[in-house]
Amino acid sequence: MSAWLRRRRAGAPDYDPAFGDRALEEGCQDMVLGRHEGARDLLAQHPRGDWDRRAHRIRLLADAAADRRTVDVWHISDPSDPDAAVLRAETEVMRMFALARDGRMPARGALDGAARLCLRAAELAPQDPHPYVSLVTLARLYEGGDPHMGHWWQELRARDPFHREGHHQALRYLSARWHGSHGEAYNFAWDTAVYAPVGSPLAVLPQVARAEQFRHEQASQDRTAIGMAAHWNGERARWDLREALEKWLGGRTRAYAQDVADLNYLAHGLVHAGMEEQAGPVFALLENRATRVPWAYSGDAEGLFVRWRDRVLGGG
Repeated sequence: MSAWLRRRRAGAPDYDPAFGDRALEEGCQDMVLGRHEGARDLLAQHPRGDWDRRAHRIRLLADAAADRRTVDVWHISDPSDPDAAVLRAETEVMRMFALARDGRMPARGALDGAARLCLRAAELAPQDPHPYVSLVTLARLYEGGDPHMGHWWQELRARDPFHREGHHQALRYLSARWHGSHGEAYNFAWDTAVYAPVGSPLAVLPQVARAEQFRHEQASQDRTAIGMAAHWNGERARWDLREALEKWLGGRTRAYAQDVADLNYLAHGLVHAGMEEQAGPVFALLENRATRVPWAYSGDAEGLFVRWRDRVLGGG
């Protein structure tokens, strides 16, 4: 019996932030242990132009490094290494968000210091869009937003016009939770989905906007039963889901580094819209690989994933 079938029968979904990237998992473990060589070799070996996988690796490595000095030591020992600079900058952005989550919003000086690290990384790695992903992410923490956001966004898109992580970070910036509104977030998501090439996971971005709106309105206790009645299963929501199925999965020719996350958003949207039949192939592609978000926005993340997985795939 396969490992996946054993897990499925046991009911436990598989949570793996590396999404099956074993080299990335090992690099993160090295970071925690104070060794940067694994990350150095991993980032040096990334396929040319595969900015999607590079972004996924940088973000997870930075998350592992955020409460250690490993990447700082690497960067100090080789300040001209582009990979060290890019990872150091992303790690500093992660540290700024960690402070904010702890209720200690970073001072303007600390944010500016992180931005300077990102800009220095952009100088050392002029073709790499990731320093601008870091800046677009960091911009959320500036009070009222950062006036350079438009420029940083243009620089990111000049390097990779359909950068998956960059668009997700920009969507968060434009959300009502940060510096925009539900309308701005949806318009951005819809425009992105329309203009993204066939086979791009950016077709799922409207589902991210919809989940973020639900999360925000729950947290703010702002929603009404009438206002949210058609949130998941209104005609626009169902149209967006059909478009994602056709444009992304229907035209999918290769796997992207964060497909597991995007498939979870799609599966979540489909079952909440009552489109269980269409959700079957999505759950099959997932092979029991779950993410906490967006399932946690609707209740118990693991319980909801298991219930819908088994119902859709005929296991319960």
